[in-house]
Amino acid sequence: MANDHLVIKPKGDDGYKVFSIRVKEQTLQRIEEISAITGHSRNELIGLMLDYALPRIKIQSTEI
Repeated sequence: MANDHLVIKPKGDDGYKVFSIRVKEQTLQRIEEISAITGHSRNELIGLMLDYALPRIKIQSTEI
């Protein structure tokens, strides 16, 4: 068992970053409803929603 090491990586080294956001109360309530129905955490749901939305965003030009 000479090569049986416990490898501990620095926190945040898993490709995820932690940040806080402000959302409307109604938005949070809906996310919590979905969380209760599906069993997914709020964090998981928000990540799924962002993954879904980001490739579908179209930035509208302000030029005429």
